Amino acid sequence: MKDPTQTIKVVTDFRDDYPKFTHEMKRDYTILIPNMLPWHFDLMKTVLELDGYHVDVLHNETRQVIDEGLKHVHNDACYPALCVIGQYIDALKSGKYDLDKTAVLISQSGGGCRASNYVPLIRKALKAEFPQVPVLSLNFAGLEKGNGIEMNARLLIRLGYAIFYGDCIMSYYNQVKPYEENEGETDRVRRECIDHCNNLFLKGGYLSLKKHNRFLMEKFKGIPTKKVQKPKVGIVGEIYVKYSTLGNNGLEAFLLSEGAEPVVPALMDFVLYCAVNVMNDAKFYGMKTVATPLFGIVYRFLLSRQRMLIKEVKKDGRFEPLHEFEHLRKCADKVIHQGVKMGEGWLIPAEMAALAETGTENIVCAQPFGCLPNHIVGKGTIRTLKSMYERENIVAVDYDPSATKVNQENRIKLMLATAKENVGRDK
Repeated sequence: MKDPTQTIKVVTDFRDDYPKFTHEMKRDYTILIPNMLPWHFDLMKTVLELDGYHVDVLHNETRQVIDEGLKHVHNDACYPALCVIGQYIDALKSGKYDLDKTAVLISQSGGGCRASNYVPLIRKALKAEFPQVPVLSLNFAGLEKGNGIEMNARLLIRLGYAIFYGDCIMSYYNQVKPYEENEGETDRVRRECIDHCNNLFLKGGYLSLKKHNRFLMEKFKGIPTKKVQKPKVGIVGEIYVKYSTLGNNGLEAFLLSEGAEPVVPALMDFVLYCAVNVMNDAKFYGMKTVATPLFGIVYRFLLSRQRMLIKEVKKDGRFEPLHEFEHLRKCADKVIHQGVKMGEGWLIPAEMAALAETGTENIVCAQPFGCLPNHIVGKGTIRTLKSMYERENIVAVDYDPSATKVNQENRIKLMLATAKENVGRDK
């Protein structure tokens, strides 16, 4: 009979057979980041560089990237994993990087979603072509200990503020861009605002969130706009295809080209969702840990900052504020239990309900094909939402390597036709 300890040893050796990212590598390694969050990563890049890392955000978004992903990832895996791995492989093949001084970084949610398995998927893909390239993890669930970004209080605070500033710029931009009189002016102001926020992190003034949010509002308010009415279209769904232009085939740009105003919920909502789920685990499932009270403190601090921003936006009166997270939780309770937290869980129906309540009745629910948790909480709650909000106009769109952009856009155009009819009736 085979000795079981020998099998265990083989498995252990296999799992450890990958390059580690050590503290010494921080000085001279370039870390590649997939462009998952176009509104936020320009700021988060600066934050990581202030902590001593050398970071490059990838912008390669051709079909070749998807094809590279298909070569290294089974098409039954999550579409975002395929996109991310394709971006890494394509970039490493470009000749731009010293392969002996390059690493890749990925975030991990730590939940039941397949995203928690991205690191082994990436390692398997890299082992086939670039075995010397280490994989770092950015997570708050205790995964990949000793082989990820070294977290400290200062870095966490900076990352939190980078998300707040990114959310503000994204929100104001989308509320001005569809109506600009001079084409390209909103994009120019966006770049100026990102540069301004990056300088805040470099010079240490980023903590004055209220003051600099006013600066951002004034910059976008200064853009001349046309007084026309356009349909608002919310974008919800799995976090990668919700924000990533590679993952959603440039959804925001497409909506703008079709005469709509994109409404994209805040990334901070997802951060708060992850924090509150730790507390809900203790409340609903008895899964209290030593970290539970800490997540509660972080949650209350971030919520207080979010509420301050919302108050300032309402006071100014020019822009529609982002949703307050406690209101999102109440919206979720009308549709689904907060214990449903796999993938984006109860956050998706909560955002769809909150959008409907604030006048954004047209919604694209973006889902990676085969993402079971998000199909349940996305597609699975649409009928309930439509019964609650009579005019809610939702289209669920699947994103995967075999889905054509034309078919996706045609489905969205059908939704937009109804949206434009409703705008005409409202005049």
